[in-house]
Order: sequence, then structure tokens, then C-alpha cells
Amino acid sequence: MSKFCSILLAVGLLFGQSAAANSAEAQFKALYKEEWQKRMEFYPSFAASLGDKEAAGQWTDWSQDAIDKRLSYWQSVQQRLQKIPVEKLSGAQRINYRIFADQIDNAISEIERGGYLMPFNSDTQFWADIIRDAADTECKTVQQCQRYLRWLQGMPKHLEQMTVLMRTGLHTGYSVPQVVLPGRDASIVAVLETDLQKSPFLPDLSALPIAQQQAMLDQLLPVIAEQVMPAFRQFLNFYRDEYVPNARADIAATAMPNGEAFYQAEIYRYTTLDWSAEKIHQIGLAEVKRIRDDMEQIRQQVNFLGDLPAFLNHLRTDAQFFAKTERELLSAATYWAKKIDGKLPQYFGKLPRQPYGVVPVPAEIAPTYTTGRYAGSNDPKKAGFYWVNTSKLDQRPLWALPALTLHEAVPGHHLQNALAAEQGEQPPFRRYSYISAYGEGWALYAEHLGVEMGIYETPYDHFGRLVYEMWRAARLVVDTGMHAKGWSRDQALQFMRDNTALSEHEITTEIDRYISWPAQALSYKLGEIKIREIRADAEKALGSKFDLRAFHDKLLSLGSVPLTVLEDEMRRWQQQQVKKADA
Repeated sequence: MSKFCSILLAVGLLFGQSAAANSAEAQFKALYKEEWQKRMEFYPSFAASLGDKEAAGQWTDWSQDAIDKRLSYWQSVQQRLQKIPVEKLSGAQRINYRIFADQIDNAISEIERGGYLMPFNSDTQFWADIIRDAADTECKTVQQCQRYLRWLQGMPKHLEQMTVLMRTGLHTGYSVPQVVLPGRDASIVAVLETDLQKSPFLPDLSALPIAQQQAMLDQLLPVIAEQVMPAFRQFLNFYRDEYVPNARADIAATAMPNGEAFYQAEIYRYTTLDWSAEKIHQIGLAEVKRIRDDMEQIRQQVNFLGDLPAFLNHLRTDAQFFAKTERELLSAATYWAKKIDGKLPQYFGKLPRQPYGVVPVPAEIAPTYTTGRYAGSNDPKKAGFYWVNTSKLDQRPLWALPALTLHEAVPGHHLQNALAAEQGEQPPFRRYSYISAYGEGWALYAEHLGVEMGIYETPYDHFGRLVYEMWRAARLVVDTGMHAKGWSRDQALQFMRDNTALSEHEITTEIDRYISWPAQALSYKLGEIKIREIRADAEKALGSKFDLRAFHDKLLSLGSVPLTVLEDEMRRWQQQQVKKADA
């Protein structure tokens, strides 16, 4: 073969490879863009949160026919994905492929395994979300008000569809366990007992001209009084008279039809790891023992004369550890938030533009809600919020606030979520998704980072961090215990009492959350363990050349990714840094 022919052949091969790669990338991009558009059509409330004004007046169709169509569509997407030659994709698109494929698999699994028939849990209820969304609605223009009016008019149908799903769940063995149900309807009761003129469904119309205010009020009030309130009353009757009495008594996810497969799928969904419940249980027991030893050291440091259980009880009950007023608790949370804010530039090269505020958990859900939560916003015109539960002050110890703030606000969820939303080069299915193992793992890592940042001021603050770490380690034990090893609720409650300083109210709230939300609680500790392993490997490989700010920036730049992707990409970054250091 002549040299000229050889060159032509080589060029032809390269061109063919390039064309194949371009074709694979084009197929994949077209598919995920198409699916994202469909996803927005399927879930208009989510589309509205991303700025789609027309979607703001619409509801997701939860009829069985619509659910079946979504399943069929995602199955077709899955089949088309499998035909794309992954090896032809660029490095960045391979990451996208792995994340997108996981999302499609999870969407299919949620329907096939019956999870959609349990559309709430003890932590989050769709009816409370509806009430909160209504209270947050802005009616500053006639157009906004008309969209809101359409939304109100669609509410009775939505509640009826959710009733049908829940009733189907009762009849097929997929219900939320009965033991966690009492009191979850408090937000509905509060709305029904509120005077119509003060209803959360009646928006503030003061931004409208006076004449338009009255005209809009004349349209809104009849809809609220004659459609929304009766629909909520009917749903409340169903919940109390039919759902609660007939919900399943067994707390284990494995007690449901095909329950073992359901729980294993939930483990993967939330941890992104193909680990067995038994393996996770044993990791939890080992972590509990390690943290308990650290707790013992602090007990001795403060010269407490009793044993560790007595010290835990002291922390739960001594008045010195509790705020006397709601304002005092909020002020303390704000102090820690601002202290941490001032330290961030030393540990992060890139900080988000979106600010955050510190506010109490809404009163209608506070009595049965967790201690704190980050409530983010996809709207660039709105801040994120660090929610602090100011109900039951004798159950909210001040020593917990440093770790709670590091976790929920910064450098935990707010920093992480706000930065992810600013990753404009990433496709929206990555920017606006949340993988629990990554997100919660990072937030728990942030609690430990607070030690390096010098946030914790007293031995009790440090003990509070250990209490929170123990809490997450104990979750590995009690979640798998209840859902895979036959543990009773009382057994799980006692394990938490014996190993954490959480108040009795917090322990009960948490155990009921794990019962009704299988495997979600596993994501925190397993994600944190993986992130700390990745950092330790990078520190060992780079030695004095290790740059913590650069490490954090790279890790957060990936957005919400499965732990396997996180490990692969951070190892690739580590290798690049080693090469730079050796150059």
C-alpha cells in the first residue's frame, strides 16, 4: 500500500470514528432534551418552580391512565438509551449518560414497584405542600391572579386523584404504616378552621388597583368557599375514616408485596450503591461504636460524674441547654449562620450568588416536623431559607445548633444547592436534580468540616456534632433493622435512646420518618463516608500540594451525582493534580 493510500485510510478511519462519536452525542442530547421537555409537561408544578408562568396554573395528572403513559414513555426512553454506544460519548457526556440513565431507571421503578401509591410520608405531606404553595403565591398582576384562580379550580380534581391512589394502595398492600399517621392531618384541620378572609388560599391583592382587587376577590372567594374547602373536607374525611383505620400494621417495607425488591430498589435510589441491607447494618454498628468512644472522651473532658447514658439524659433535660423563647432560638441559629459565613472564603474558592435567610418552620407543620430543614428556591429572584423549628423549645437543645446550621445552611445544603443551580453548562436534568447520597453526604461532611473551620466553641458544641453524627450512624442500624431484619418500632426507639442525646420527641419523629420513608435516611452517613474517603485519598496522593479550596470547588462543581460517578471524577481530578504537582 502506498504512503498516500495509507494516509487516506487513516484519515478515513478517523473521520468515521468522529462521525460515529458525533452521531452518538447527537442522539443522546436529542433524547435527554426531549425527555426533559416531557418531564416538564408531566410535572407542571416543577416547571412552574423553574419559571414557566403558564405551568403555574396547572396540576400534575395523577390518573392511572396518565401514570401508565408516563411509565410507557420512560420505558421507551430506557430502550433508546440502551441503543446509544456509550463508548462513543465524550467524557462529560458519559457522566451525563450515567446520571440520566439512573433517573430514568428510578422513575420506572417508582411506578413498577408501587411507590407512587404512597404519595406522602410522616415527614412530607402533599396536602401541607399545597397549603404552603398557596400561602406563598404572589398576585401582583391580573395575569398572576388568573393563573392562581385556575390552580385553585384544579385543586378538587387533584385531591380526588390522590384519594384514588391512596385507596388503591390500601387495597393492594401499599399504604403508609398506620402507626405514623395520627396528627399528619393537622394542617388540613387548621385550614378548615380558619376564617375565609384569613385563609392561606386567599392571596394578598394589595398590589392590584383597587377596582381590580374587588373584582378578583369576587372571583376567588366563591372558588375557595365552594370548591377548595369542600374538597379538603372530603379528603380529611377519607383520611380519617378510611385510610388511617385500614392502613397496614406492619412497619417493614419488606412486608409489602415484593417488599424485599422494593426495599433494595429504595436503597439504590437513595444511596446509589448496590449494597445489601445487612452490609449497611454492620457498617452502622461499627460507626456507632466508634462515635460512642468519642462521646465518652468528651464526657470525661467536662468532668461529668455519671456514665454516658446519664450524660445523654443530662443534655436532654438540663434547662441551661435550651432557649426560653422562639426569638432566642432563632437568634442563636442566626449567630451560627453568620459566624460560618465569615469563614467560607478560606475553604471555598467559589461561593453562590443566592443568599439565604433564617426563619421558623411554618407553624401549621412545626409540631410534627423535624428540627431543621433547608428550603431552597429555583427562582433566582428568591432566597433560600434555613428553617429552624421553634415549637416545643424544651426539645430543641442549643448545643445542636452549630452542627444543624453547618448541615442545613452553609457550607451544607444552601451552598451546595445554590452552586448546583448556577452550573449553567450542565443540562437541566443535572442542575435541578437531587441525589440524596451526594446531597446529604455533603451536608454531613460539612458538619465535620466545621471542626477545621473552628466553628464549635465548647465541648458541648463538639458533643452536639457527635450527637448528630451518631444520629446518622444509628439510622443505618434502625432503618435496615426495621425494614429488613424484623425490628419493631419500640426496638428502634430504644436503640436511639441508648445511643443519641436526641429528645424523646425528636427520636419519635425520626423513627416514624424512617418507617414511612424507607432507605432515605441511609444516604447521609454512607455519602459522608464516601466523601471523606475521597478526600483522604487525595490528601495522601498530593501531600503538601493538596488544596482544600480546589478540592471543594471541584466536588461541588459536579452537582448532584451518584457516589460512583463522584468517586470516578474526583479520582480523575486527583490524577490531574498529581501530574501538575510533578511537572
